[in-house]
Amino acid sequence: MFSYDHVEFEYEPYPIGLIREVLEPGLYGALCSSYPPLELFKYKPELGNKYSLSELNNAAEYRRFLKENATWGEFHEYIKSKDFIERTLSMLKTNFIDLGVKKYRIVSKRRGSRANPLSTLFGISELSARFEFSMMNGKGGNIRPHTDIRRKLVTLVFSMYQPGEWNPAWGGSTAIVWPKDKRKIYNEISRSLPFEEVNVIKDFEFNPNQALIFVKTFNSWHAVEPMTSPTEAALRKTLTVNIETRKT
Repeated sequence: MFSYDHVEFEYEPYPIGLIREVLEPGLYGALCSSYPPLELFKYKPELGNKYSLSELNNAAEYRRFLKENATWGEFHEYIKSKDFIERTLSMLKTNFIDLGVKKYRIVSKRRGSRANPLSTLFGISELSARFEFSMMNGKGGNIRPHTDIRRKLVTLVFSMYQPGEWNPAWGGSTAIVWPKDKRKIYNEISRSLPFEEVNVIKDFEFNPNQALIFVKTFNSWHAVEPMTSPTEAALRKTLTVNIETRKT
């Protein structure tokens, strides 16, 4: 179902990996063809013309879609599983990225965002995988430069389109960016910057059946620059998976 066999990491200025052929081709095609329709999503203009469907955004529609779509429902169950989280942590460690999580519990299926006080008392990290369908308008859609919120440990962004559904000339790449003002490099709390205040260090093209994986650091600056489709009907479709810690 899911493979880390074709992952390659960059380590500067922070760890980020490109995973090619991340899903079995038949599964990838089935997921793309049954990706949820736009009318289920919540529009988030403050994030750069982004549409979101998740546990936090239009939660009832999100749960109904996963219940009614067996292929997505099974994949969602796997992403929430102990096996997925442990495989991901192990793969990172094999690639010299040790997040220092020694004692932990997997609580993906538990409601709420607060850690159990006993876990906090005994120094046990509560880890959860969160699953979000995301779309951006191909005509001007973007994600401003930022570093992610503190409780996120790992982010995976899966491209969700089949060949011919997206024109690379429109953009859509995920960019590693770097503040022009060195005083703004440290960004633990994930404030965002306008595009004119950063330089692009590297672009990862938006290609089918791949995922980007990166860890949250004080300098994990990334963005999606404004896209240039001639029509608003073109949508950049992704699945974002976060492995994160519960709030104490």
